[in-house]
Amino acid sequence: MSGSSASEAGADGYRPLPFRPHDCTIEARPDGTWLITPGYPMPEPWPSIAHLALARARQLPDAPLIARRERLPDGTRGDWQRHSYGSILAKARGLAQAMLDRDIGPAASVMVLSGASANHLIVNLAAQMARSPYAPISVNYALAGGDFARLRHCASICRPRLVYADDAALFGPALRAIGSWHDALLVTDEPASDGSTIGLAELIATTPTGAVDRSMDAITPDTHAKTIFTSGSTGKPKGVIQTQRMITGVVAQHDAMYTHIAADTLGTRTYLSWMPWSHSGGNNTLMADVLNEAACLYIDDGRPVPGKFAESIRNLREIAPSDFNSTPSFYSELVAAMEADAALRDQFFSHLDHLSFGAAGLSEDVFRRLQILAVAATGRRIPVIAKYGTTETQGTLVPPWPIERTGPIGLPFAGNTVKLAPVADRFEIRVKGITVTPGYVRDPEATAAAFDEEGYYRTGDAARFADPQRPELGLVFDGRISENFKLQSGTWVEVGNVRLALLDALDPLLQDAVIVGETRSDVRAMGWLRQADAEALAGGPGTIADLAVHPRIVGHISAALARYNAAAGGQSRRVDALRILLAPPSGDEIADKGYINQREVQRQRPDDVAALYRDEAILPA
Repeated sequence: MSGSSASEAGADGYRPLPFRPHDCTIEARPDGTWLITPGYPMPEPWPSIAHLALARARQLPDAPLIARRERLPDGTRGDWQRHSYGSILAKARGLAQAMLDRDIGPAASVMVLSGASANHLIVNLAAQMARSPYAPISVNYALAGGDFARLRHCASICRPRLVYADDAALFGPALRAIGSWHDALLVTDEPASDGSTIGLAELIATTPTGAVDRSMDAITPDTHAKTIFTSGSTGKPKGVIQTQRMITGVVAQHDAMYTHIAADTLGTRTYLSWMPWSHSGGNNTLMADVLNEAACLYIDDGRPVPGKFAESIRNLREIAPSDFNSTPSFYSELVAAMEADAALRDQFFSHLDHLSFGAAGLSEDVFRRLQILAVAATGRRIPVIAKYGTTETQGTLVPPWPIERTGPIGLPFAGNTVKLAPVADRFEIRVKGITVTPGYVRDPEATAAAFDEEGYYRTGDAARFADPQRPELGLVFDGRISENFKLQSGTWVEVGNVRLALLDALDPLLQDAVIVGETRSDVRAMGWLRQADAEALAGGPGTIADLAVHPRIVGHISAALARYNAAAGGQSRRVDALRILLAPPSGDEIADKGYINQREVQRQRPDDVAALYRDEAILPA
């Protein structure tokens, strides 16, 4: 079966979506398996990401590549500090030479403990030039304190010869925990006062020689470029090998599909992002677009959590992104902010060609409000798409047309084939192709278990056809297979479906929800309030703790739950109680694809789960 989908860009009042029409070959096997193979051509990939970055630096040396607000002595952020393509790449070459001089190359590795910054990008690119596998580690691991168990676990896998963090004082304990164990070179922006670290500037000042060029000439598609760790929600984090084939494959995939990438548009686009660089989305996919488009990335030090979201709003007042990717929780906060501020709304949509989010669902309420805001700002609706991928596969699926509800994840990017394999009563997404990892660092057993008999990576996620009679319309995300559970009765609960139905039932109050009930007699839920919408319902400002017990909030939730349960249609879909969580999700509670990790939230909040089943449902602890 062959299917071709005409792009709906510009149709139905939308701004044009800059995607080429998608074409796939779809094969149904006798055993119930489906194969979906893209049919549109993909250009030859770059030799490496470092080659791409150097090419852009030669083309547009003075164009800004990365910007971040200056950190002031009181901990706040000041004006933007911009760094050009030419300066970043010159410094990366100097650092690469310093690494090669110290035998930090293919047989060694580099770990980075701090978050996104210009210097972090320099270390990233220098490591790739020196062919030293680079591992960006979750900042949470480095600031956890104690015995740094997860950080030391990651270090035992990477065995770093160089460890970088921006702040010697803040990251000192973590640096010492690794350095004393691995005898690594410890590098910080400024040398530590006790002499335990070397200043990055000293290494950058090294004069590059032909050794850097020879190292780059030796890069192959199979060169181990990065190690990006999984969240570790089902055990210890695994180090996922990221080859140059994988990360340059992302660039080639986007070249094949996106229509806005052209020689005359280089240097014209802008990105703003808070997404962590310890995840493949921020480190690979976002940076692939930035470098390929010679764009500028503005680092957002805000977060969609209380006390930090104001910084994101401050940045969005000044920076108008060309396209924007974030999590459902961010969009939930953003729509409320834009509804209260027309100038912010108009600025946000002024240069935007589309919005995207991970497979985790936006509620119908947020979809509706985003489109109302877009029409008010521009007179047209904004295309919204969902991108699906994993650390092991990079971007895998994308709708080539605007979506109007949560669920559709579209069709495969060029270079990859998606298999839908029957697992119980659902289809598991499996992937083979240019952006799929060869396996895990120093873990042959996990590598062997990750692939099926045909070499397809098993994602553990489920999908179904949007229309089984018209498979060319693409796939709908059907939840994480491992998140489903059985009640005491033996009835299966499909967590993803219950979560989305509950969010829609409680619109606009609930930002996200965790579905609870494994081995218990009934299904219950925990969730986070959208503060702005809760305040509007309560009739005034308040803390989350106050809002959670406000009579109007409690009454609204109780009535909405009653209506939902009356129409739910069975024990496995009913939600007998809801508990409001006060602390926002953080760390490993947020999976690498941007959605809430259901099991990790329950693991980290046992007191809330226990209170939920003591019928302390809506009242916080």
